[in-house]
Amino acid sequence: MGTVELPVVVGVDGSEAASGALDWAAELAGRRGLPLRIVHASLWERYEGYVPATAADRPAERLRGEAVLATAAERAGRRVPALKVMTDLAADDAVTALQRAGQSAEALVVGSRGRGEFASLLLGSVGLGIAARAQCPVVVVRGRPENVRGGTHRVVVGIAERERSGEQEPAPPSAAAAFALREARLRGGELEAVHAWRCAGPEDHRTREDHARRAAELLDETLGGAAAAGLPPVPVTHRPVEGPARKALLDASAHADLLVVGARRRQGHFGMQLGLVNHAVLHHAKCPVAVVPVS
Repeated sequence: MGTVELPVVVGVDGSEAASGALDWAAELAGRRGLPLRIVHASLWERYEGYVPATAADRPAERLRGEAVLATAAERAGRRVPALKVMTDLAADDAVTALQRAGQSAEALVVGSRGRGEFASLLLGSVGLGIAARAQCPVVVVRGRPENVRGGTHRVVVGIAERERSGEQEPAPPSAAAAFALREARLRGGELEAVHAWRCAGPEDHRTREDHARRAAELLDETLGGAAAAGLPPVPVTHRPVEGPARKALLDASAHADLLVVGARRRQGHFGMQLGLVNHAVLHHAKCPVAVVPVS
């Protein structure tokens, strides 16, 4: 039996930001040779309590949802002509519907804004909720148009200190590093690995050169392990940066098509702990952000 192809899932709501996310998701699915599943969430059925048998009897909210999905499917097909497209009208809230779809997805893609009076708050209510809870990588499509369109041919990945294995053999690539490497390879671009470091204070007797050398070693170990895993070679730039991780990643996002960060699951807690750095990049990055679960 062959392996099951998990789709790329994208949430749409008829907004301009959702259309941008749809385009991005269609191209991701096309690069990976995967189907695209388009999800529109609506609570109409919960309120109506039944499914009408004829189109004339269907409530306006369901008809609007069907129209949103039909328009999105047509747009995705034009964007990537050979793409296999599926649609799903989910009778639920957006976070629940997309989280459920993400349980069997290669990646889940959402826009950074939505429709309506409170559109500016959508990232907090949907994007952050999905990024914190999904079991697959989540991409929030945001940033400047030139970055969203993929004009820099560069993927940036943030490497955290705790990803270091301490072993003599090259460490296996973290899920975030592996995701970033694959995207850089499929895009025909380069990968920039960023690790931010800071002196701990007066009691820290290591020199600035010691910290910089340790950061460079960490980058070598993490991405060296990824290269050893048999992936095709990708041009890699190692960039240890002195200063806050938030600033280092946001600066790097200005010249990237995609910023990839990891999010660790907390034992005994539901979902992932995004942390202050991940919250910052999801709100302020100049390019799309992928949040990848890291075990």
